[in-house]
Amino acid sequence: MAYEAREFVVYFPFDQSVLTPEAQAVVSQAAQYAKDGSATRITVVGHTDTSGSPKYNARLSERRAKAVADGLVGMGVNATALAVDWKGESAPAVSTGDGVKEPLNRRSTISINF
Repeated sequence: MAYEAREFVVYFPFDQSVLTPEAQAVVSQAAQYAKDGSATRITVVGHTDTSGSPKYNARLSERRAKAVADGLVGMGVNATALAVDWKGESAPAVSTGDGVKEPLNRRSTISINF
């Protein structure tokens, strides 16, 4: 199998940064893919919806990114290949007005490169 760059998306419940069973499953798939293909670079980026203040959302997106990164490392992904970033509400998957609870924006992305 040829491994190529791939992105996984982990979704979070409103105002939470804990991995749900569904989120755990995605993190597990990403970890397996990264390990099987000997990924050289894995970037995790946390995001939020526009509900809440920008400052609060920056911290929440950081917690989400770190929860995913910790999950990956816990599943055997090499921490030295991991970069963690967070965007708060500044890079939504779905554009909304301020104060909108949009489930698709409550996420962390896992970008895997080889």
